Amino acid sequence: MMKLITRNTDYALRALCFMAKDKKGRVFSVTDLSRKLKIPHPFLRRIFQVLDKKGILKSYKGRKGGFILKQNPENIFLWDLIKIFQGEPDLEECFFKNRLCPDIRRCLLRKKLLEMENYIVSQLKSLTVNSLLS
Repeated sequence: MMKLITRNTDYALRALCFMAKDKKGRVFSVTDLSRKLKIPHPFLRRIFQVLDKKGILKSYKGRKGGFILKQNPENIFLWDLIKIFQGEPDLEECFFKNRLCPDIRRCLLRKKLLEMENYIVSQLKSLTVNSLLS
C-alpha cells in the first residue's frame, strides 16, 4: 500500500501545528516538544534541522535556545512539507511485482489515476498549517 504521508512529514506537521497555536511567538525546545507530542527526540531534532535549513523555522542556540516559526502558518503548505521530506509523489507509476507495469501505454486505468493524482495534489497544495488549525 502506498503511503501518502510518511512519518517525518507527519511529525513535522504535528510540531508546526502545535507551535502555530501559540500566538506569543515563543521559542520551543525540541526536548519539550518531543515530550508533549510524543515524538522521538532524535527524529524531531533532525526534522527541525531540515525545516531550519528550508527557512520554515528559525533556530536559536544556547541554554534557552530552540526554534520558532520563521514563516507565517498561512504560508506553510502541506504539499511543501511532503516535497521536503518525501520528494514529489508520483501516483501514476504502476508497479507489478516490483517492475514497472508493461502495459503502461495502453492501461485503461492510467487516465483515471492521473485525474485522481491531480485532484489529490490540488487539495494538498491548498492545505496550510493555519487551515488545519481552523
